[in-house]
Amino acid sequence: MKYRHVGKAGIQVSELSLGSWITFHNQVGIEDTVSMMAAAYDAGVNFFDNAEAYARGKSEEIMGAAFKKLGWRRGSYLVSTKLFWGFHDNPNERNTLNRKYLIEAIDGSLKRLDMEYVDLLFCHRADPSTPVEETVWAMHNIIERGKALYWGTSEWEAAEILAAIEVAERHHLHKPIVEQPIYNLFDRHRFGPEYDAVYQEYGYGSTTWSPLASGLLTGKYSAGIPKGSRGSLQGNDWLKKELTDTERLAKVAALQPIARQMGASIAQFSLAWCLQNPHVSTVMTGASRVEQVHENMQAMDFVDNFTPDVIAEIDRIFDSS
Repeated sequence: MKYRHVGKAGIQVSELSLGSWITFHNQVGIEDTVSMMAAAYDAGVNFFDNAEAYARGKSEEIMGAAFKKLGWRRGSYLVSTKLFWGFHDNPNERNTLNRKYLIEAIDGSLKRLDMEYVDLLFCHRADPSTPVEETVWAMHNIIERGKALYWGTSEWEAAEILAAIEVAERHHLHKPIVEQPIYNLFDRHRFGPEYDAVYQEYGYGSTTWSPLASGLLTGKYSAGIPKGSRGSLQGNDWLKKELTDTERLAKVAALQPIARQMGASIAQFSLAWCLQNPHVSTVMTGASRVEQVHENMQAMDFVDNFTPDVIAEIDRIFDSS
């Protein structure tokens, strides 16, 4: 495993990391979670991602219990969680980044994780109804109180990130240092030209999610939606259209011979491709079985195999209509 700085920050994250979205609680319980986290850690993973919204807090509870069982030294790993969606249909506790919500919500996350602090705390979405000054000050105060060490944004527009940085710099507050965007062969917009200032001028890092496009880039949906897969889970109807899109499936099929020639599975190939982007700090993987963790970690073997010709062929496939 190799490690990268989170942008210009001093902390380093493993190039591959483990996230809990959809899987923890929804697909796996505590014992399987322990096995998967142990497999990732043994492979050199030092970053584990969560969010209060995942399984309505149950994902944080499972991860926290797993850390207790594993007994790792706290300094040896990084944990993140994210705040925005909330649990209650209250105007001050739902889809917001107001000060009251953030100050109370971090306490809830820490209680579920059974931790004194998280290393990274993300604003899970931007909140146009709350002044950015209010959000930046609240995140600064959370850090000053030792409940988080760094903070960042997730799925924010470039202009929103720059506005938050400007407020923090003007008032000498803790600045956001990292974005958590979707990033895979299909979804690249969060690294478009409008983000150049974010990553290049301000040295933002990124912890990217959905590198396999919810499993589409594993090839397992080529013949439909398999039983027990993410796409078959109750409540994931919104995914089915994407996972059965014929144009997208054709692009996955076109990648197969390139990956095969490299000696990689399509999943390993897709993960390794994400790491070609120098602004990616870590690629967050997901898994519902320990075997998937082992396969994903082997993607590191192919990172250096992406020649200019291979990159050009990939771009030809994905730029085609």
